[in-house]
Amino acid sequence: MQYRTLGRTGVQVSTLVLGAMNFGRIGNTTQDEATAIVDAALDAGINTIDTADMYGESEEMVGKAIAGRRDDIVLATKAVMPMGDDPNHRGASRRWLVTALDDSLRRLGVDHVDLYQMHRWDPSTSDEETLAALTDLQRAGKIRYFGSSTFPAYRIVQGQWTAHDRNLGRYVTEQPSYSILQRGIEADVLPVTEEYGMGVLAWSPLASGWLSGAVRAGRDVATHRSTFMPDRFDMSLPVNQVRLEAVERLAKVADAAGLTLIQLALGFVTAHPAVTSAIIGPRTLDHLRSQLAAAETVLPADVLDAIDEIVAPGVDLAAHEKHDTPPALLDASLRRR
Repeated sequence: MQYRTLGRTGVQVSTLVLGAMNFGRIGNTTQDEATAIVDAALDAGINTIDTADMYGESEEMVGKAIAGRRDDIVLATKAVMPMGDDPNHRGASRRWLVTALDDSLRRLGVDHVDLYQMHRWDPSTSDEETLAALTDLQRAGKIRYFGSSTFPAYRIVQGQWTAHDRNLGRYVTEQPSYSILQRGIEADVLPVTEEYGMGVLAWSPLASGWLSGAVRAGRDVATHRSTFMPDRFDMSLPVNQVRLEAVERLAKVADAAGLTLIQLALGFVTAHPAVTSAIIGPRTLDHLRSQLAAAETVLPADVLDAIDEIVAPGVDLAAHEKHDTPPALLDASLRRR
């Protein structure tokens, strides 16, 4: 396992981070299975675990799995997404973040988290409100650092400027979606994170399963249908045919390099100089083992060049699946007086 410094924090994190979204009902993973995955990940040298309050039982299962060895783990969780029907049980207000963090600490069974991330930008809350609350929680010892997740580039800049202008703590990390098939952040987000010395923990490096090796031409992909985005593997959609063609070409590149498609995908993400780590989200021990095989993968220039020929730098093959679209582009009422 390789380790890198998380932004300018001085904290060393593994280049593969264990994402725990699939623990519990989302991935239909039991506590025993989750504990076995955590055990195997730690034995392989992974030292960082990422979860979130909205992942159902995930925080509780992570807490049980790491009991007795908390100090050896860089523990990260997230807030902001809805946690019920109450309109105040979500967002980035001081009122909610104080409560949400206490709830996460209780579920995890710990007295602090190392990294507390804002799961999405909350357009209803000012940067000053959020950063002031996070700074106070940091000074109280409940969080060591805080970061953003899936923020548009201009919101990352605004957050940095607000922290500087108001003399508040700043976001030290960003957690964006990034893979060979979704490279849009290379054009804006990654240059900004480099400018501000932020650590980058990339989620969905396997493009939600497209780069796992299981989605290939001629195979039944019905089992990969997502409950969150049911159209993601609908092969009647032109965008998915484009992705499938890219996957077939990428598989040939991987074969020629003596790599699995997973190794190619994870090696690509961790090769970018702005990226600290790739977050893997195994649902089973077999999934974990196949992804751990990429821990030492370093792609040579000719392989990276071949990838660029298939998916050009800065291009998202499925632009409609971006998660950082400004609200005014999604809600017509925000574009009209």
